Amino acid sequence: MAIEQTWRWYGPNDRITLNDIKQTGATGIVTALHHIPNGEIWTVEEITKRKTMIEKAGLSWSVVESVPVHEDIKKQSGNWKTYTENYKTSIANLGKCGIETICYNFMPVLDWSRTNLNFEFNDGSLALIYQQKVFAAFDMFVLKRKGAENDYSEKIKKEAKAYFNSLDADGIETLTNTVIKGLPGAEESYTLEQFQAVLDEYAGINDEKLRDHLQEFLRAIIPVAIEAGVRMAIHPDDPPWGLLGLPRVVSTLEDAKAIIATVDSISNGVTLCTGSWGAGHFNDLAIMAEELAPRINFAHLRNVQRDTDYNFREDYLFEGDVDIYSVLKSIITEEEKRKAQGRTDISIPVRPDHGNQMLGDIGQDNNPGYSLYGRMKGLAEIRGLELGIRRSLNI
Repeated sequence: MAIEQTWRWYGPNDRITLNDIKQTGATGIVTALHHIPNGEIWTVEEITKRKTMIEKAGLSWSVVESVPVHEDIKKQSGNWKTYTENYKTSIANLGKCGIETICYNFMPVLDWSRTNLNFEFNDGSLALIYQQKVFAAFDMFVLKRKGAENDYSEKIKKEAKAYFNSLDADGIETLTNTVIKGLPGAEESYTLEQFQAVLDEYAGINDEKLRDHLQEFLRAIIPVAIEAGVRMAIHPDDPPWGLLGLPRVVSTLEDAKAIIATVDSISNGVTLCTGSWGAGHFNDLAIMAEELAPRINFAHLRNVQRDTDYNFREDYLFEGDVDIYSVLKSIITEEEKRKAQGRTDISIPVRPDHGNQMLGDIGQDNNPGYSLYGRMKGLAEIRGLELGIRRSLNI
């Protein structure tokens, strides 16, 4: 039994069509109803409309990524109880429509952060990178967040000041837009003033309190997921360390173990994102994949080059610091174990996560990280690696 190869699609407005995706060899679609505002119910009608569109193209809607968790739920403020009830209804409706895996995250404000969306590789392709000095320059000298200087080393503060001084007005605008205008996966974007106001709403919410809020959310939604036959798969923090004074609770193996222990069910699992957890030099993805295997409900495979100063660059699948071979071996082995155990959740859908802009994608209107050819290259490499692992294991 081969792993299910999936592809993230941003819906009817995506430049990459369902027919394009079909030609990559992917069979499953990972998508969301991006037109529905955060906090509102995903109705059976809207879910069915999207599902029918996908199936008419000869594909299946395998994973939802994501049903966004409203900021009020994370803060337990405003209408958070109503939004939690709406979330439960959306899970139930997805289950009624036969969609069994939901990826979601609990990152405050921003779903993921980079400092350059078009870093040029030596082969001419373009990648996403994160540099701590650049982010610090935005934090301290553009946003001017109170207390920001306390979050960075003297070395980074010095480098950040020099970097900021090198920027002209256009450079400052580009940096600002890169950080706060929203990226794929995010359902919100902000002006600089709105951004600071949203950050201020998290004053007094530390890691411990956000973890409490997440655990209460899980206790509310997982029973619904169990009843609906749906597997929840929380996505790691990206990057897996604190930014802008905001709390982080899905950054390490210990965080993941605490989450899956909150409600002991296969419906309460994780998305093994090798790029997000892998950006942290303190995370060993081979160990994480092995230890979390029974609760891996979805996987994103990409690689990164990283250092101990909290810098990382997205890289080709076999050329970064993450041991992709061991990760995929754990996924394949886990699927075989589940099959032997008679579990109903045998499949762990896998998708190529992010890809360099290359070839004809360069200059096109691409969602950052989600161009065609770079991901198609990644998917082909995943497929080949899987075949090699299965042959070596005689399965």
